[in-house]
Amino acid sequence: MHYSKPNIWNYRVAQAVSWVVSKLIFRNKVLRNEIKGIQGPFVVIANHQCAYDFVNLICTTRRPMNFVISQSFFSSLPIKGFLQKMGVIPKQQFQTTVADMKRMKAVIDHGQPLVIYPAGLMCEDGLSTPIPSATYKFLKWLAVDVYVARTVGSYFVMPKWSKGMHPGKTTIDIYKLFSKEELAEMDVDTVKEVTCNALLFDAYREQEANPQRYRKNDDLNGMEHVLYVCPHCGEEFSMTIVQKNTLFCHACGYEEWCDEYGFLHKKSECGPEIRYVSDWSRKIFSELKEKIQNDPEISLSAAAKIRMISDKKNQFVDVGQGTIHLSAKGFRIDGMIYGAPLELNFPVGCTPTLPFSPGKYLEIQHGSDIYRCVLEDGRLVMKFINMVKIFYELRCEEKASVCN
Repeated sequence: MHYSKPNIWNYRVAQAVSWVVSKLIFRNKVLRNEIKGIQGPFVVIANHQCAYDFVNLICTTRRPMNFVISQSFFSSLPIKGFLQKMGVIPKQQFQTTVADMKRMKAVIDHGQPLVIYPAGLMCEDGLSTPIPSATYKFLKWLAVDVYVARTVGSYFVMPKWSKGMHPGKTTIDIYKLFSKEELAEMDVDTVKEVTCNALLFDAYREQEANPQRYRKNDDLNGMEHVLYVCPHCGEEFSMTIVQKNTLFCHACGYEEWCDEYGFLHKKSECGPEIRYVSDWSRKIFSELKEKIQNDPEISLSAAAKIRMISDKKNQFVDVGQGTIHLSAKGFRIDGMIYGAPLELNFPVGCTPTLPFSPGKYLEIQHGSDIYRCVLEDGRLVMKFINMVKIFYELRCEEKASVCN
């Protein structure tokens, strides 16, 4: 397989821009840097708290590294050509084809470093996205030293649910996780356990351990799309933002406000105090999972505008509209695309989540095609995503039960 060697000039430009952003916006501090000066091939696996996590990593060594990024992100950027010259490897999120594997293996075979974000998607609630199970076998197959780059704080700098940036302190810790000899001797379950311990996180508990202020960190605009269920009365889509820093339920009057550290405090007399966004999100997820377990026929439908990537414009463009349906049986899109009737069916339970933007859209991937479904009622996006996560979790639990 052909190896795409990064163009040194493009790479240095990217490093220079990233260095400025990492210092001014992320105010990044490197705790350890065990890849500095290392020669030969190796893999860096990194946690994924926000979209621009790479700016804190790319400057940690002068050696050009081949970054693996999502096909959707890569194809919808106006700098696609620049990224190609940087040796970036685009792939479908939560899907790895044989061709993808060969492209990544070619980096290693040419003695170069490879960077992977195994979760594949930055978090919306401070909780890391589950890592696809195939990742652990893939690391063993690469058969090289594996380093972990763990970033703390970037979730608060660039929340997925917020429009703006919230500059503040972040850290990155880079250390060796496995030597190739250790990796060869470990079984897959042990590789999974060690990798999960290194990468999985709860940003709010990390913040509690070492509280940091972030600019306008109490601005909750957009959070209502993530925390869409009232923890007191259980009403869906009843949460609204008032005075920028307060979540208010218009059904029962439950109210919590946010401080400059991102922690929540109860303002109303009714209901529980939930200090962490991550705990509130877990509560929504757990209660929906229980409903699905009690009623496997639960389904969800929504009208949507459908967009696909235009290779000429390097952006998503409108191609039609339709209705998306989700149940335990799978995803279905019914509608018109490019002026012709369309019905597409997609399985669920195979991927831990889908690419999405809270309150706006979700992306359904089918082979090399990406269908960005912009929902007419954006409030439904997060419920769709939670259901996808639940179907995946239930499938994993079912497989584990059969194995035992």
